[in-house]
Amino acid sequence: MIIRLNDDPDLTKLLKYKRKGKHIRVKVEAIDDRQISDDQRKKIFALINDFCNYTGDVQHDAEEYFKFRTQMSFGIEYFHLSNCSVTTANQMILTILDFLFEENIPFKLKTWEAIPNEFPKQVLAMKTRSCVICGKPNADLAHYRAVGMGRNRHEIDERKMYFMSLCREHHQYQHQIGINSFCQKFHIKPVKLSDEDLVRFHILTKKRLKELKEDDREKA
Repeated sequence: MIIRLNDDPDLTKLLKYKRKGKHIRVKVEAIDDRQISDDQRKKIFALINDFCNYTGDVQHDAEEYFKFRTQMSFGIEYFHLSNCSVTTANQMILTILDFLFEENIPFKLKTWEAIPNEFPKQVLAMKTRSCVICGKPNADLAHYRAVGMGRNRHEIDERKMYFMSLCREHHQYQHQIGINSFCQKFHIKPVKLSDEDLVRFHILTKKRLKELKEDDREKA
């Protein structure tokens, strides 16, 4: 990827930052020009219908409510489901699913299965302790590399590990056929989590995270 600046950088200011030991960060935002697909639109309204059937709400009101939650969650402007981007549509699907999981509102399993196994879905599954494959509740947070087998759990740095959320049946099946065969069969990718998510999902305690960061400073 090549980044071209509109103006020449101010070298004096850059050197000043460098002398103070500050890092210069650049934020790159990819603009998604693809429009929402019919399939995405069908998924959104299928989830909204499941919500309305359970709560008795009116579809139009529910649509506007979940649009608002999507705006607040992802910091985006108001949008229409007739011409929003693919990214926005995916964000709304994940927002609705997040709400349904939190409120224990049932929805059709085929909707969950049809969602791409991308990073947001993995994190949503972990957050709600749902199986990323079948959507069952009370799932385990599985390590990409098995913990145990002669390794001391207390010496492992979970910041360097990859995770996925699996129900007990799929977790056991993963051990039976091996992690690589399992990921290829179900087309899923374990993900590395941020420090905040490791604490939020109770994988690390704040105390343990602080110890790991202190070890990093000692080794530097």
